[in-house]
Amino acid sequence: MNWLDSALSAAKSVDSSRPLVTLSYAQSLDGSIAARQGKALTLSGKASFRMTHYLRSIHDAILVGIGTVLADNPQLTVREVDGDNPRPVVLDSALRTPLDARLFAQTPMPWVFTADLDGKDVSYLETQGAEVLQVDQDEAGFLRLDEILLRLGERGIHTLMVEGGAQIIQAFLSQGLADQLILTVSPSFVGGYKAVDALIESEFPQVQEPQITLLENDIIVWGALS
Repeated sequence: MNWLDSALSAAKSVDSSRPLVTLSYAQSLDGSIAARQGKALTLSGKASFRMTHYLRSIHDAILVGIGTVLADNPQLTVREVDGDNPRPVVLDSALRTPLDARLFAQTPMPWVFTADLDGKDVSYLETQGAEVLQVDQDEAGFLRLDEILLRLGERGIHTLMVEGGAQIIQAFLSQGLADQLILTVSPSFVGGYKAVDALIESEFPQVQEPQITLLENDIIVWGALS
C-alpha cells in the first residue's frame, strides 16, 4: 500500500490543523461488522490481521468508540509486526470506560474524549494513566468529531486510524471526515449489525480509483475518499 505510506508521510510533513484519517474495518459480504445477540465474530484472516497491525504501526493514533471498548476490550496495540503502538483514543460521552480495560495495560496511555465534565469524577481514569478531554456535543448528542480532530491536531497527531464501531464509522463517513478507506471483506454471510445502516443525508462518500486485492481469502478494497 505505497499510496497510503505516501499519504501518511505527506500528512506528517504538512502543518495541518487536523490529522489525516484512515478508516479501516472488516465486514462480511452482507456488510455485517458484528454478530447479533453478543456472539463473538472474527472476520479477518491471518494475513489481513497482520495488515491491520501494520496499519496501526504507521499511524500516530487509533480511535474507537466506547461500545467497542465494552464489547471487545481491545488492546489496540502492534503485535503482529515490528513498530510502535499508536496512541489509543476513546470516544466515551458518559465516561463508561472500565478500569480493567486492556487499554491501560500498555503504553501509550489512552486519551478519553467525553462530554460535559460538570459533576463527573474523572480521577478513576486519571489514576490509571488516562487523560480525559472534554468536547462539545452536536444536536444529536454525539461528541463533535470535527472538534476532536482539531484537538488531536493540536496535540501533534498527524495521522489517525479509525477502527470502529458502527456508529463511529458511520459518523466519520456521513460527516465527510474520513480521508482514506481500507476495507476488509470476509467471504461470509453473517446477518449481523451493519457498519453503515442509516441513511446518509449528504452525498455518499466515494472511493477514488479503488484498488482491490486478495489477502488469502479476504478481499481488500482501498483508496482515497472524497
